[in-house]
Amino acid sequence: MFRKFYPKRLAPSSYDIDYEKLYANGYRGILYDIDNTLVKHGADATPRAKELLARLKTIGFQTCLISNNSEMRVSRFNKDIGTNYIFKANKPATKNYIKACKIMGTQISNTVFVGDQIFTDVYGANRVGMLTYLVKPIHPKEEIQIVLKRKLERIVLYFYRRDLAKEKLSRNEERDGFNK
Repeated sequence: MFRKFYPKRLAPSSYDIDYEKLYANGYRGILYDIDNTLVKHGADATPRAKELLARLKTIGFQTCLISNNSEMRVSRFNKDIGTNYIFKANKPATKNYIKACKIMGTQISNTVFVGDQIFTDVYGANRVGMLTYLVKPIHPKEEIQIVLKRKLERIVLYFYRRDLAKEKLSRNEERDGFNK
């Protein structure tokens, strides 16, 4: 029931992902949500965010910001970064995930999405078949509608972790010859 919302991978933050390994595995594009994924909600690009996006360019990645925010908010964040972006993306609608890949010249199969929300970020990227990373929100202060969604996300993550544990147990049983 909840599987369509499950991220493919979890990471403590956008800054803890092994991007070199992703590149070695053939990934060439990375899409990011902005608020609470790269910076606190509403904040301008921090030195850390700028360094990350510059590092990704050096590795060889194409990047694109994909946000439900206004153009003013996204362009202000992007001012010192200078990457591709899509504003008012209407996530979880799939159209702009696909558009971002076209902008970057990548395919869904070699593009990664990194975001902090299950019901917009992860669900939308999952719907197009993209590799998804769910990261912990950078800052606890959020708008009320997001706070309410976080309570529902906890339920999804409970089942996600439970299913992961079951799958791991099942794989171990198969490896050890104990098929059910």
